[in-house]
Amino acid sequence: MKIGQLAARANLNPSAIRYYEKQGLLPRPQRQGNQRRYPPEALNRILLIRFASAMGFTLTEIKLFLSGIKENSSPVPRWRKLAQRKLSELAVSMRRTRRLQSLLTHLLDCRCTSLEICVQRLTLSPNLRSLQEISRQRSAKKASPAQGLV
Repeated sequence: MKIGQLAARANLNPSAIRYYEKQGLLPRPQRQGNQRRYPPEALNRILLIRFASAMGFTLTEIKLFLSGIKENSSPVPRWRKLAQRKLSELAVSMRRTRRLQSLLTHLLDCRCTSLEICVQRLTLSPNLRSLQEISRQRSAKKASPAQGLV
């Protein structure tokens, strides 16, 4: 199918399909004349890319996952590693969200007479210290590339 047809079925712009191709998420299609011709399976791959992206996976992670998929082969081992890592990230994010919610709830009840006093109280808050620690952990993880998925 032509790129326009694939784009319409995937509810994307053709430029997004070309971008996925350029990033190595989609294999280069055959060409007839100077036009791309995609096999029907390309739609499934694009839908998987979009689903994984909507679930918070980065394009790099999606590429690592897809690079291990061959026709009629099981992606399960690679998917499990990726899922385990994402579950860990999600747990950290959920802890951070709960602490942030608690902190914001307390801030709504703030009766401080000045910003200076409020900041002093916040720096003593265990919620703030927890948020800072989680933020440092996230920064450290982002600095290291995706590991253990190859």
